Amino acid sequence: MVEEMKVEKEYLMIKMPEEIDHHNSVEIGKRADRFILSEKIEHVVFDFEKTRFMDSSGIGILIGRYKRISCFGGKVFAVHADRQIKRLLLLSGLEKIVEIMD
Repeated sequence: MVEEMKVEKEYLMIKMPEEIDHHNSVEIGKRADRFILSEKIEHVVFDFEKTRFMDSSGIGILIGRYKRISCFGGKVFAVHADRQIKRLLLLSGLEKIVEIMD
């Protein structure tokens, strides 16, 4: 399963795939950057509802999009993370730059 991206108002909504690893993280980052640079995106929302596995490359996706969008004053949000994904986000310290919402 691949991620789904769409623009809703000024938000880029990214529905993350079931597994996020090195193999698909590069493409996710590239596609997100194309949206950020070509559309009027103010914020990025990562939806982890279907995600069951994420390695450190998933953390890299969020950090990379934060660096890109924060230059424009935007924010990054993580929603629908299950217990395991949320724990990984917190252990990595991402709550300092990404708003993790239940």
